[in-house]
Amino acid sequence: MTITLDLAAAASSPGLARLVEVLDELAASGAGVLRPDDHERARAVADLPHAAMPAAPQAAAEEPDPVRILAGTRVVRRGGEQIPLTRIEYDLLLFLAEHPRQVFTRLQLLTNVWGYEHAVARTVDVHVRRLRAKLGADTPLVTTVYGVGYRLADEARVLVDRDA
Repeated sequence: MTITLDLAAAASSPGLARLVEVLDELAASGAGVLRPDDHERARAVADLPHAAMPAAPQAAAEEPDPVRILAGTRVVRRGGEQIPLTRIEYDLLLFLAEHPRQVFTRLQLLTNVWGYEHAVARTVDVHVRRLRAKLGADTPLVTTVYGVGYRLADEARVLVDRDA
C-alpha cells in the first residue's frame, strides 16, 4: 500500500499528526518504508500549529483529572476511577513517571522495566499502545520520540504517591 499526503496543504490537523505518528511507528518496526526527505516534510507539517482548527471555548476546555499512581498498593486512578493495568503496564508507567523529561530507548525500557533485554523491542511498542488505550485519548501520557524511544509527555499530569 502506498500512502500519499499533500504536505503543501493548510495547517495540520490532529488526524494528520496522528497519521504521521502511525507511519513513523510502522517504519520503525520495519513494516514500512518512509523516505528520509518525505519524513522530514511530514514531521514539519505535523508539528505546525493547528491554525485551521476552531478554538474550543474556555469554559468547555476542562483538563482531565491527573493520573495518580498509588505505589504502595500498585493502583492507578484517574478521578474516582481505578484504571486496571497489568503488572508490566503499571511498571512502565511508574518508571516513566519517576523519570520525567528523560527519553528511553526500547532496549533501556526492556532492561529497566522488564528486567531483561532478551525480548523483541516491539514488545515495548505493544505495551505503550495498550497503556495509551487504557488511559484514554484525553490523557496524553507517553510521547514517542521518533527514532529513539519513549518518554513521559510534557503535558502528562501524573502524581506518584509513595505512601498510598
